[in-house]
Amino acid sequence: MKKSLSIMLIALMALAITLAGCQKAAAPAGAPAQAKAAFHIGVVTGTVSQSEDDLRGAEELIKRYGKVSDGGMIQHITYPDNFMDQQETTISQVVALADDPLMKAIVMNQSVPGTAEAFKRVRAKRSDILLLAGEPHEDPLVIQGAADLALNSDFISRGYTIIWAAKQLGADTFVHISFPRHMSYETLGLRRQIMEEACKDLGMKFVFETAPDPTSDVGVAGAQQFILEKVPAWVQKYGKNTAFFCTNDAHTEPLLKQLLQYGGLFVEADLPSPLMGYPGALGIDLTAEAGNFPAILKKVEQAVVDKGGAGRFGTWAFSYGFTVTAGLGEFAKNVVEGKAQKNDLNALYAAFSVYTPGAQWNGGSYIDANTGVKANNHLLVYMDTYVFGKGYLPTTKQVVADKYYNMKFSK
Repeated sequence: MKKSLSIMLIALMALAITLAGCQKAAAPAGAPAQAKAAFHIGVVTGTVSQSEDDLRGAEELIKRYGKVSDGGMIQHITYPDNFMDQQETTISQVVALADDPLMKAIVMNQSVPGTAEAFKRVRAKRSDILLLAGEPHEDPLVIQGAADLALNSDFISRGYTIIWAAKQLGADTFVHISFPRHMSYETLGLRRQIMEEACKDLGMKFVFETAPDPTSDVGVAGAQQFILEKVPAWVQKYGKNTAFFCTNDAHTEPLLKQLLQYGGLFVEADLPSPLMGYPGALGIDLTAEAGNFPAILKKVEQAVVDKGGAGRFGTWAFSYGFTVTAGLGEFAKNVVEGKAQKNDLNALYAAFSVYTPGAQWNGGSYIDANTGVKANNHLLVYMDTYVFGKGYLPTTKQVVADKYYNMKFSK
Protein backbone atom coordinates (compact mmCIF):
# COMPACT_ATOMS: atom_id res chain seq x y z
CA MET A 1 0.00 0.00 0.00
CA LYS A 2 2.81 2.38 1.02
CA LYS A 3 4.73 1.45 -2.11
CA SER A 4 1.67 2.16 -4.30
CA LEU A 5 1.12 5.55 -2.64
CA SER A 6 4.78 6.47 -3.16
CA ILE A 7 4.56 5.60 -6.83
CA MET A 8 1.38 7.69 -7.19
CA LEU A 9 2.97 10.70 -5.45
CA ILE A 10 6.04 10.47 -7.68
CA ALA A 11 3.79 10.27 -10.74
CA LEU A 12 1.76 13.31 -9.64
CA MET A 13 4.93 15.32 -9.00
CA ALA A 14 6.26 14.40 -12.42
CA LEU A 15 2.97 15.41 -14.01
CA ALA A 16 3.02 18.78 -12.19
CA ILE A 17 6.59 19.45 -13.34
CA THR A 18 5.66 18.48 -16.91
CA LEU A 19 2.62 20.78 -16.91
CA ALA A 20 4.66 23.66 -15.52
CA GLY A 21 7.22 23.11 -18.23
CA CYS A 22 4.51 23.06 -20.88
CA GLN A 23 3.10 26.32 -19.56
CA LYS A 24 6.50 27.98 -19.71
CA ALA A 25 7.11 26.63 -23.17
CA ALA A 26 3.69 27.82 -24.37
CA ALA A 27 4.11 31.43 -23.14
CA PRO A 28 5.98 32.75 -26.21
CA ALA A 29 3.12 31.67 -28.48
CA GLY A 30 0.67 33.93 -26.65
CA ALA A 31 1.17 37.24 -24.88
CA PRO A 32 4.77 37.67 -23.68
CA ALA A 33 5.35 36.74 -20.05
CA GLN A 34 5.79 40.04 -18.22
CA ALA A 35 4.87 41.84 -15.04
CA LYS A 36 1.42 43.42 -14.96
CA ALA A 37 1.25 47.17 -15.49
CA ALA A 38 1.93 49.16 -12.33
CA PHE A 39 -0.91 51.57 -13.17
CA HIS A 40 -3.72 52.01 -15.69
CA ILE A 41 -4.70 54.83 -18.08
CA GLY A 42 -8.31 55.16 -19.19
CA VAL A 43 -8.78 56.34 -22.77
CA VAL A 44 -12.21 57.52 -23.93
CA THR A 45 -12.91 58.19 -27.62
CA GLY A 46 -15.75 58.26 -30.11
CA THR A 47 -16.58 55.31 -32.35
CA VAL A 48 -15.34 54.64 -35.88
CA SER A 49 -18.44 56.29 -37.38
CA GLN A 50 -18.03 59.57 -35.47
CA SER A 51 -14.27 59.97 -35.02
CA GLU A 52 -12.22 57.10 -36.40
CA ASP A 53 -8.83 58.81 -36.04
CA ASP A 54 -9.38 59.39 -32.32
CA LEU A 55 -10.15 55.69 -31.86
CA ARG A 56 -7.10 54.59 -33.89
CA GLY A 57 -4.93 56.58 -31.49
CA ALA A 58 -6.29 54.49 -28.63
CA GLU A 59 -5.52 51.34 -30.58
CA GLU A 60 -1.93 52.54 -31.03
CA LEU A 61 -1.59 53.00 -27.27
CA ILE A 62 -2.91 49.47 -26.72
CA LYS A 63 -0.44 48.19 -29.30
CA ARG A 64 2.44 49.82 -27.39
CA TYR A 65 1.38 49.32 -23.78
CA GLY A 66 -1.22 46.54 -23.81
CA LYS A 67 -4.81 46.52 -22.62
CA VAL A 68 -5.85 46.15 -19.00
CA SER A 69 -7.66 42.85 -19.58
CA ASP A 70 -4.34 41.34 -20.70
CA GLY A 71 -2.35 42.85 -17.85
CA GLY A 72 -1.45 45.96 -19.80
CA MET A 73 -1.85 49.68 -19.13
CA ILE A 74 -4.68 50.94 -21.38
CA GLN A 75 -8.43 50.70 -20.68
CA HIS A 76 -10.24 51.97 -23.80
CA ILE A 77 -13.96 52.76 -23.94
CA THR A 78 -16.12 54.65 -26.46
CA TYR A 79 -18.91 57.14 -25.83
CA PRO A 80 -22.26 56.90 -27.70
CA ASP A 81 -22.58 58.28 -31.24
CA ASN A 82 -25.59 60.36 -30.16
CA PHE A 83 -23.64 61.77 -27.22
CA MET A 84 -25.78 64.92 -27.07
CA ASP A 85 -28.82 62.85 -26.04
CA GLN A 86 -26.84 60.43 -23.88
CA GLN A 87 -24.66 62.70 -21.78
CA GLU A 88 -25.48 60.82 -18.58
CA THR A 89 -24.34 57.59 -20.23
CA THR A 90 -21.04 59.20 -21.19
CA ILE A 91 -20.60 60.63 -17.70
CA SER A 92 -21.31 57.25 -16.08
CA GLN A 93 -18.82 55.50 -18.38
CA VAL A 94 -16.04 57.92 -17.49
CA VAL A 95 -16.76 57.92 -13.77
CA ALA A 96 -16.78 54.09 -13.73
CA LEU A 97 -13.11 54.13 -14.76
CA ALA A 98 -12.30 55.58 -11.32
CA ASP A 99 -13.52 52.34 -9.69
CA ASP A 100 -10.27 50.70 -10.83
CA PRO A 101 -7.79 51.22 -7.95
CA LEU A 102 -4.88 51.17 -10.44
CA MET A 103 -6.40 53.92 -12.60
CA LYS A 104 -4.04 56.91 -12.50
CA ALA A 105 -5.06 58.95 -15.58
CA ILE A 106 -8.05 59.43 -17.88
CA VAL A 107 -7.64 60.79 -21.41
CA MET A 108 -10.78 61.98 -23.23
CA ASN A 109 -10.70 62.74 -26.98
CA GLN A 110 -12.89 64.28 -28.12
CA SER A 111 -14.13 65.78 -24.88
CA VAL A 112 -17.82 65.91 -25.78
CA PRO A 113 -20.44 67.75 -23.69
CA GLY A 114 -20.60 66.15 -20.25
CA THR A 115 -16.83 65.73 -19.93
CA ALA A 116 -16.47 68.52 -17.37
CA GLU A 117 -19.18 67.01 -15.17
CA ALA A 118 -17.66 63.55 -15.53
CA PHE A 119 -14.25 64.87 -14.52
CA LYS A 120 -15.74 66.65 -11.49
CA ARG A 121 -17.35 63.41 -10.34
CA VAL A 122 -14.11 61.50 -10.87
CA ARG A 123 -12.25 64.16 -8.89
CA ALA A 124 -14.73 63.80 -6.03
CA LYS A 125 -14.06 60.04 -5.90
CA ARG A 126 -10.36 59.99 -6.72
CA SER A 127 -8.27 63.15 -6.41
CA ASP A 128 -5.16 61.22 -7.51
CA ILE A 129 -6.34 60.62 -11.09
CA LEU A 130 -4.84 62.86 -13.81
CA LEU A 131 -7.58 64.22 -16.10
CA LEU A 132 -6.70 65.23 -19.68
CA ALA A 133 -9.29 66.68 -22.09
CA GLY A 134 -8.54 66.53 -25.80
CA GLU A 135 -10.52 68.83 -28.12
CA PRO A 136 -13.17 69.96 -25.59
CA HIS A 137 -16.66 70.76 -26.89
CA GLU A 138 -17.47 72.76 -23.76
CA ASP A 139 -16.56 76.39 -23.13
CA PRO A 140 -12.90 76.95 -22.16
CA LEU A 141 -13.60 78.22 -18.63
CA VAL A 142 -15.85 75.22 -17.97
CA ILE A 143 -13.33 72.58 -19.01
CA GLN A 144 -10.42 74.47 -17.43
CA GLY A 145 -12.20 74.21 -14.08
CA ALA A 146 -12.50 70.42 -14.35
CA ALA A 147 -9.43 69.11 -16.21
CA ASP A 148 -5.76 69.04 -15.24
CA LEU A 149 -5.02 69.87 -18.86
CA ALA A 150 -7.23 70.75 -21.83
CA LEU A 151 -5.92 70.70 -25.39
CA ASN A 152 -7.44 72.19 -28.53
CA SER A 153 -6.28 72.65 -32.06
CA ASP A 154 -5.34 76.33 -32.09
CA PHE A 155 -8.71 77.73 -33.10
CA ILE A 156 -7.40 81.28 -32.77
CA SER A 157 -4.33 80.97 -34.98
CA ARG A 158 -6.06 78.59 -37.42
CA GLY A 159 -8.91 81.06 -37.83
CA TYR A 160 -6.34 83.17 -39.65
CA THR A 161 -3.92 80.56 -41.08
CA ILE A 162 -6.62 78.50 -42.83
CA ILE A 163 -7.78 81.64 -44.65
CA TRP A 164 -4.15 82.55 -45.42
CA ALA A 165 -3.56 79.05 -46.82
CA ALA A 166 -6.76 79.24 -48.91
CA LYS A 167 -5.43 82.47 -50.41
CA GLN A 168 -2.16 80.72 -51.30
CA LEU A 169 -4.16 78.05 -53.14
CA GLY A 170 -5.88 80.72 -55.22
CA ALA A 171 -9.21 81.01 -53.41
CA ASP A 172 -11.26 84.18 -53.73
CA THR A 173 -14.21 82.87 -51.63
CA PHE A 174 -14.36 80.87 -48.41
CA VAL A 175 -17.46 78.82 -47.51
CA HIS A 176 -17.81 77.81 -43.85
CA ILE A 177 -20.27 74.93 -43.27
CA SER A 178 -21.68 74.25 -39.79
CA PHE A 179 -24.81 74.17 -37.59
CA PRO A 180 -26.09 75.94 -34.44
CA ARG A 181 -24.74 73.46 -31.85
CA HIS A 182 -21.17 73.87 -33.08
CA MET A 183 -21.51 77.61 -33.44
CA SER A 184 -22.53 77.84 -29.77
CA TYR A 185 -19.09 76.48 -28.75
CA GLU A 186 -16.63 79.27 -28.08
CA THR A 187 -13.78 77.38 -29.74
CA LEU A 188 -15.69 76.91 -33.01
CA GLY A 189 -17.80 80.05 -32.95
CA LEU A 190 -14.88 82.38 -32.28
CA ARG A 191 -12.83 80.70 -34.99
CA ARG A 192 -15.65 81.37 -37.44
CA GLN A 193 -15.61 85.07 -36.43
CA ILE A 194 -11.82 85.20 -36.91
CA MET A 195 -12.14 83.52 -40.31
CA GLU A 196 -14.65 86.13 -41.42
CA GLU A 197 -12.36 88.95 -40.26
CA ALA A 198 -9.34 87.33 -41.94
CA CYS A 199 -11.27 87.11 -45.21
CA LYS A 200 -11.87 90.87 -45.06
CA ASP A 201 -8.20 91.53 -44.36
CA LEU A 202 -6.99 89.25 -47.16
CA GLY A 203 -9.52 90.40 -49.75
CA MET A 204 -11.71 87.28 -49.86
CA LYS A 205 -15.47 86.76 -49.67
CA PHE A 206 -16.76 84.87 -46.61
CA VAL A 207 -19.96 82.77 -46.80
CA PHE A 208 -21.69 80.77 -44.07
CA GLU A 209 -23.76 77.72 -45.06
CA THR A 210 -25.85 75.63 -42.64
CA ALA A 211 -25.93 71.82 -42.72
CA PRO A 212 -27.74 69.27 -40.52
CA ASP A 213 -26.19 68.25 -37.20
CA PRO A 214 -25.24 64.53 -37.40
CA THR A 215 -26.35 64.09 -33.76
CA SER A 216 -29.87 65.26 -34.64
CA ASP A 217 -32.77 63.10 -35.83
CA VAL A 218 -31.38 62.88 -39.39
CA GLY A 219 -28.31 61.08 -38.05
CA VAL A 220 -24.92 60.75 -39.73
CA ALA A 221 -26.37 59.29 -42.94
CA GLY A 222 -28.87 62.12 -43.39
CA ALA A 223 -26.26 64.80 -42.71
CA GLN A 224 -23.88 63.25 -45.23
CA GLN A 225 -26.59 62.95 -47.86
CA PHE A 226 -27.36 66.66 -47.46
CA ILE A 227 -23.72 67.54 -48.20
CA LEU A 228 -23.62 65.22 -51.24
CA GLU A 229 -26.66 66.94 -52.68
CA LYS A 230 -25.68 70.53 -51.86
CA VAL A 231 -22.01 70.73 -52.88
CA PRO A 232 -22.55 70.73 -56.68
CA ALA A 233 -24.93 73.68 -56.35
CA TRP A 234 -22.56 75.50 -54.00
CA VAL A 235 -19.64 75.08 -56.41
CA GLN A 236 -21.78 76.37 -59.26
CA LYS A 237 -22.95 79.32 -57.14
CA TYR A 238 -19.61 80.41 -55.66
CA GLY A 239 -17.16 79.19 -58.30
CA LYS A 240 -14.32 76.66 -58.47
CA ASN A 241 -11.90 79.06 -56.77
CA THR A 242 -13.89 78.67 -53.57
CA ALA A 243 -12.35 77.00 -50.52
CA PHE A 244 -14.78 74.93 -48.44
CA PHE A 245 -14.52 74.12 -44.74
CA CYS A 246 -16.81 72.17 -42.40
CA THR A 247 -16.72 71.90 -38.61
CA ASN A 248 -17.95 68.29 -38.38
CA ASP A 249 -15.99 65.11 -39.14
CA ALA A 250 -19.00 63.30 -40.62
CA HIS A 251 -19.47 66.07 -43.21
CA THR A 252 -15.86 65.88 -44.41
CA GLU A 253 -15.96 62.73 -46.55
CA PRO A 254 -18.98 63.70 -48.69
CA LEU A 255 -17.63 67.26 -49.01
CA LEU A 256 -14.28 66.00 -50.32
CA LYS A 257 -15.94 63.49 -52.64
CA GLN A 258 -18.01 66.16 -54.34
CA LEU A 259 -15.24 68.79 -54.46
CA LEU A 260 -12.94 66.30 -56.18
CA GLN A 261 -15.66 65.73 -58.76
CA TYR A 262 -17.15 69.20 -59.24
CA GLY A 263 -14.25 71.52 -58.36
CA GLY A 264 -13.46 73.75 -55.43
CA LEU A 265 -10.60 73.94 -52.91
CA PHE A 266 -10.04 72.34 -49.52
CA VAL A 267 -7.28 73.52 -47.16
CA GLU A 268 -7.65 71.09 -44.27
CA ALA A 269 -10.30 69.48 -42.09
CA ASP A 270 -11.52 70.83 -38.78
CA LEU A 271 -9.42 68.07 -37.16
CA PRO A 272 -6.91 67.50 -39.97
CA SER A 273 -5.58 64.13 -41.10
CA PRO A 274 -4.84 62.33 -44.37
CA LEU A 275 -7.34 59.78 -43.03
CA MET A 276 -10.05 62.38 -42.40
CA GLY A 277 -12.50 61.92 -45.27
CA TYR A 278 -9.95 61.23 -47.99
CA PRO A 279 -9.90 57.40 -48.05
CA GLY A 280 -13.69 57.15 -48.34
CA ALA A 281 -13.97 60.04 -50.79
CA LEU A 282 -11.26 58.54 -53.00
CA GLY A 283 -12.23 54.89 -52.55
CA ILE A 284 -8.75 53.78 -51.51
CA ASP A 285 -7.77 50.94 -49.19
CA LEU A 286 -5.14 51.83 -46.60
CA THR A 287 -5.12 48.53 -44.71
CA ALA A 288 -1.51 47.77 -45.67
CA GLU A 289 -0.42 51.27 -44.60
CA ALA A 290 -2.26 51.28 -41.25
CA GLY A 291 -0.37 53.34 -38.66
CA ASN A 292 2.32 54.41 -41.16
CA PHE A 293 1.42 58.04 -41.79
CA PRO A 294 4.21 58.82 -44.30
CA ALA A 295 2.96 55.87 -46.39
CA ILE A 296 -0.67 56.90 -45.89
CA LEU A 297 0.11 60.48 -46.98
CA LYS A 298 1.92 59.25 -50.08
CA LYS A 299 -0.92 56.98 -51.16
CA VAL A 300 -3.63 59.58 -50.53
CA GLU A 301 -1.56 62.22 -52.32
CA GLN A 302 -1.23 60.05 -55.43
CA ALA A 303 -4.98 59.44 -55.47
CA VAL A 304 -5.72 63.17 -55.12
CA VAL A 305 -3.26 64.03 -57.91
CA ASP A 306 -4.80 61.34 -60.15
CA LYS A 307 -8.19 63.03 -59.60
CA GLY A 308 -6.78 66.37 -60.74
CA GLY A 309 -6.60 67.84 -57.24
CA ALA A 310 -2.88 68.71 -57.14
CA GLY A 311 -2.33 72.08 -55.45
CA ARG A 312 -6.01 72.32 -54.50
CA PHE A 313 -6.41 69.96 -51.52
CA GLY A 314 -4.55 69.87 -48.22
CA THR A 315 -4.29 68.24 -44.79
CA TRP A 316 -1.87 67.77 -41.93
CA ALA A 317 0.78 65.14 -42.64
CA PHE A 318 -0.18 63.36 -39.43
CA SER A 319 -3.67 62.90 -38.03
CA TYR A 320 -4.59 65.43 -35.37
CA GLY A 321 -7.22 63.16 -33.79
CA PHE A 322 -4.86 60.16 -33.75
CA THR A 323 -2.03 62.26 -32.32
CA VAL A 324 -4.13 63.85 -29.58
CA THR A 325 -5.34 60.47 -28.30
CA ALA A 326 -1.97 58.73 -28.55
CA GLY A 327 0.06 61.81 -27.59
CA LEU A 328 -2.03 62.63 -24.51
CA GLY A 329 -1.83 58.97 -23.50
CA GLU A 330 1.95 59.10 -23.82
CA PHE A 331 2.05 62.39 -21.94
CA ALA A 332 -0.16 60.98 -19.16
CA LYS A 333 2.19 58.01 -18.79
CA ASN A 334 5.18 60.36 -18.49
CA VAL A 335 3.45 62.52 -15.88
CA VAL A 336 2.35 59.53 -13.77
CA GLU A 337 5.89 58.14 -13.94
CA GLY A 338 7.30 61.50 -12.80
CA LYS A 339 9.07 62.18 -16.09
CA ALA A 340 7.03 65.30 -16.97
CA GLN A 341 4.94 68.05 -15.36
CA LYS A 342 1.29 68.31 -16.35
CA ASN A 343 1.54 71.92 -17.65
CA ASP A 344 4.85 71.56 -19.55
CA LEU A 345 4.24 72.45 -23.23
CA ASN A 346 7.65 71.17 -24.31
CA ALA A 347 6.98 67.83 -22.62
CA LEU A 348 3.66 67.67 -24.46
CA TYR A 349 5.36 68.38 -27.80
CA ALA A 350 7.89 65.65 -26.98
CA ALA A 351 5.06 63.17 -26.35
CA PHE A 352 3.40 64.21 -29.62
CA SER A 353 6.68 63.84 -31.54
CA VAL A 354 6.69 60.12 -30.70
CA TYR A 355 3.75 59.83 -33.11
CA THR A 356 4.60 62.68 -35.55
CA PRO A 357 8.33 62.37 -36.36
CA GLY A 358 9.63 65.42 -38.23
CA ALA A 359 6.41 67.45 -37.97
CA GLN A 360 6.50 71.16 -37.11
CA TRP A 361 4.18 72.17 -34.27
CA ASN A 362 3.34 75.60 -32.91
CA GLY A 363 0.93 76.90 -30.29
CA GLY A 364 0.66 78.34 -26.81
CA SER A 365 -1.61 78.83 -23.83
CA TYR A 366 -5.25 79.82 -24.19
CA ILE A 367 -5.86 83.48 -23.33
CA ASP A 368 -9.34 84.60 -22.36
CA ALA A 369 -10.24 87.48 -24.68
CA ASN A 370 -12.60 88.99 -22.11
CA THR A 371 -10.12 89.11 -19.23
CA GLY A 372 -6.71 88.77 -20.88
CA VAL A 373 -5.88 86.00 -18.40
CA LYS A 374 -3.65 83.19 -19.67
CA ALA A 375 -4.76 79.67 -18.71
CA ASN A 376 -2.05 77.49 -17.22
CA ASN A 377 -3.92 74.28 -18.00
CA HIS A 378 -5.30 74.93 -21.50
CA LEU A 379 -2.98 74.59 -24.51
CA LEU A 380 -3.60 75.29 -28.21
CA VAL A 381 -1.55 73.56 -30.92
CA TYR A 382 -1.34 73.38 -34.72
CA MET A 383 0.83 71.96 -37.50
CA ASP A 384 1.97 73.07 -40.96
CA THR A 385 -0.52 72.49 -43.79
CA TYR A 386 0.52 69.92 -46.39
CA VAL A 387 -0.84 70.55 -49.90
CA PHE A 388 -1.09 67.46 -52.09
CA GLY A 389 1.10 67.73 -55.18
CA LYS A 390 2.82 70.82 -53.79
CA GLY A 391 4.23 70.12 -50.31
CA TYR A 392 4.21 72.03 -47.05
CA LEU A 393 2.99 75.58 -46.61
CA PRO A 394 4.87 77.46 -43.83
CA THR A 395 1.69 77.78 -41.77
CA THR A 396 3.39 77.67 -38.38
CA LYS A 397 5.76 80.48 -39.45
CA GLN A 398 2.97 82.99 -40.13
CA VAL A 399 2.57 85.94 -37.79
CA VAL A 400 -1.01 86.11 -36.53
CA ALA A 401 -1.96 89.69 -35.65
CA ASP A 402 -2.82 90.47 -32.02
CA LYS A 403 -6.26 91.71 -32.99
CA TYR A 404 -7.39 88.15 -33.73
CA TYR A 405 -6.37 87.02 -30.24
CA ASN A 406 -8.29 89.95 -28.74
CA MET A 407 -11.56 89.23 -30.54
CA LYS A 408 -14.45 88.42 -28.19
CA PHE A 409 -16.85 85.55 -28.82
CA SER A 410 -20.43 86.58 -29.47
CA LYS A 411 -23.08 83.84 -29.69
